[in-house]
Amino acid sequence: MKKFISELMVKMTLEEKVGQMHQIAGNDAVTGPLNPSSNDGEDLRKGLVGSMLNVVGADKTYKYQKIAVEESRLGIPLIFGHDVIHGCKTIFPIPLAESCSWDLDIIERSAQIAAYEASAMGLHWTFAPMVDIARDPRWGRISEGAGEDTYLAAKIAEARVKGFQGDDLGSLNTVAACAKHFAAYGASEAGRDYNQVDISENSLRNIYLPPFKAALDAGVASFMNAFNVLNGIPSTINELLVKSILKAEWKFAGIVVSDYNSIGELVQHGVAKDKMESAELAANALCDMDMAGYCFRDHLVELVREGKVAESIIDTAVEKILILKYRLGLFDDPYRFSKPNRENELLLNKGHRDSARDCARKSIVLLKNNGVLPLTRNSGIKKIALIGPLAESKYDMLGSWYCAGDENDVVSFYEGMKNRFGKDYEINYSEGCEIDSPDEEDFSEAINLAEQSEIIFVYVGEAGLMSGEASCRTDISLPGNQLSLLKELKKTGKPLVVVLSNGRPLEINWISENVDAILETWFLGVEAGNALADIISGDFNPSGKLTVTFPRNVGQIPIYYNHLNTGRPLHENPTEHYRSRYLDSSIESLFPFGFGLSYTKFEYSNFSLSKNKIAFSDELIAEVDVKNIGDIAGEEIVQLYIHDKVATISRPVKELKAFKKIYLAAGETKKVEFNLSAEDFKYYDKNKEWNIEPGTIEIFVGPNSVELLMQKVEITN
Repeated sequence: MKKFISELMVKMTLEEKVGQMHQIAGNDAVTGPLNPSSNDGEDLRKGLVGSMLNVVGADKTYKYQKIAVEESRLGIPLIFGHDVIHGCKTIFPIPLAESCSWDLDIIERSAQIAAYEASAMGLHWTFAPMVDIARDPRWGRISEGAGEDTYLAAKIAEARVKGFQGDDLGSLNTVAACAKHFAAYGASEAGRDYNQVDISENSLRNIYLPPFKAALDAGVASFMNAFNVLNGIPSTINELLVKSILKAEWKFAGIVVSDYNSIGELVQHGVAKDKMESAELAANALCDMDMAGYCFRDHLVELVREGKVAESIIDTAVEKILILKYRLGLFDDPYRFSKPNRENELLLNKGHRDSARDCARKSIVLLKNNGVLPLTRNSGIKKIALIGPLAESKYDMLGSWYCAGDENDVVSFYEGMKNRFGKDYEINYSEGCEIDSPDEEDFSEAINLAEQSEIIFVYVGEAGLMSGEASCRTDISLPGNQLSLLKELKKTGKPLVVVLSNGRPLEINWISENVDAILETWFLGVEAGNALADIISGDFNPSGKLTVTFPRNVGQIPIYYNHLNTGRPLHENPTEHYRSRYLDSSIESLFPFGFGLSYTKFEYSNFSLSKNKIAFSDELIAEVDVKNIGDIAGEEIVQLYIHDKVATISRPVKELKAFKKIYLAAGETKKVEFNLSAEDFKYYDKNKEWNIEPGTIEIFVGPNSVELLMQKVEITN
């Protein structure tokens, strides 16, 4: 490979080298501001394009690849990239939903299926996984990540990279992955997209960077710069991030690609006077590819000839790009991914849909249930009302970033319920209201239908594109008149089940207090309706748990479980005035991180540690008995947290450090064992080192971040 690439680079002109660093956008999707086209292939013929994004389909990628390979001087193949975020043609639940499964195997399988389909559609590179930690539900892109916890997000990042890339990038069924957005994009000020981030290096290292390091350790092929300014310097040219941490410290040897026009946007950030200076800054900050910005194409050759950018920087970037193309097998057969017959065989096949259904039902979180669920034949109920603007929606179930997904392939909630219950129950439907209507609406049809039924299922939440990029909200309550509809339905006195579909935590205080059951389903993808029916019928016992905190109101934001203590914590003396509190609200969450109910109940007991003292080199075993005290089988996610009581910097009140998902038959008890070492207690300290210190560590275990048993261990030198 090195010999081949070295010989190829000798033949390349400077213009052709810079061309490899230039990525242009097709028009199959619009994922950023429109930029000039590439003159109907003229730049491809000149060898001035190295990559394309937003071109999807074996026939389309073949067309552009043929121009690049057969009509350019050196015939260097293109690499085709796209935002394959939660499925390609078979759309899985949004990433935030998938994370609530806490099931690393199904998450890896989801990415693997996405890679199968994407590669069959002529794609080589996905701009995923997004591994940003998000603590602010106003931020639209919270839907694209794994929630608020660093440890869980790191594990999910690893699983997704393995799923996308497999064991061999040369395989026809894999695509190159991209860890994004580097870094701290999830901390955008005020929950507003593209906004600035100002955080300490302590927060950067301990909270936001570990999932990126996990992706790197899993072999991720590329990193993507973030849109945000970080501590005054745009991430695209932030030398601490790319030069110091990613390249020097972590030894990353893959591609760094800008986000969509993030190089050109340096002008708007006020750090470059024009696009030429933007190109200079980005190249010298070791950004290897300019996504849709045209800054490198238009200015980099001149900058090299003027001595403002060293040609060695260009050579290094181009070598990495060519290495990836070589690893993907594109020099052996540039058309190997562009075979229409393979595309027809793989897309949306039964096995892929079955996996999507399994993933979807594992992603659903039961937030409340007073006994009305599951809906079984012995309940005595015969008439069901399905009400709400999302009951019959197919398009919204795709969520944001649905790649090649098609709403016609989606099983709606209504269809899923009819499929499962239609033979044994009378099912009646009314939309009730629109998702986001500002006008007063007539609920009479829905109310009349509800009064004639014995149980009401109300499907409410957000439209599918109310979350995702550039879809931030200051008001995270139910949009439009949906809450008013719920309040009218409550007056019927019938059992009321709320099915939430949304891309972020919502403010649902009234709902939590007044309805009989709440199912948080997020946006579940093509098998949404069937997965929900599996849960409602009891054919599948819900096991999902929240990976992000639900606030009581927007004034609590940001709210997350692994916060630092204050000098005056409320719990120590709740009646004293001078405590860290609100005058008009509880400081506690509505639903905490890790929370989720089941149709059965689990009891935790006999929590013990193998040692009460360990040295830095020792290992520790934590054990707990978990018993299914209900009368049906179920899965439980057993969670282990720690708290470093005294450290040189203040440590979070709790930090997730391990979890296990177990299956228990009715009445069964299992001893769950966690193997820990001093490594698990390390953190980035005030001396800017990963370190562990002597002292007491509290270790907690339980079903969520609040209901916990506790033991202590002493760390000694």
